[in-house]
Amino acid sequence: MNASISEMLRANCECEDVTKCILGLKALDLQAYKTLLANGSMTAEVLGQHLARERSTAYRSLQNLISCGLVFRETKTIEAGGYYYEYVAVHPSEVKKMVQENIDKWYQKVSTLVQDMDKEFVKN
Repeated sequence: MNASISEMLRANCECEDVTKCILGLKALDLQAYKTLLANGSMTAEVLGQHLARERSTAYRSLQNLISCGLVFRETKTIEAGGYYYEYVAVHPSEVKKMVQENIDKWYQKVSTLVQDMDKEFVKN
């Protein structure tokens, strides 16, 4: 949902809509997070199977989730040599905290801009 704030206020938006908007996620990213949360840690390949998507598509969603802090990866060692990554979802309480912190920062930034709005409009 790429909506303006006024559109979101008028609409019947859900928690997922707010989370996607605030954290810059796509629907598939949130689906991947929820899949990891429900099923536990897994590789990108296994996640792709759960999502009915290619491994590379699942991996892109994982990268988005890692960059915003909803997922982290653990290195697993293979006894015969080598390693692989498993991806783990953070607890929803952490997501809630991240969303609230982002809203608070945004509010502060926008409030500061609004204070100077009249001056900025006249300046040009």
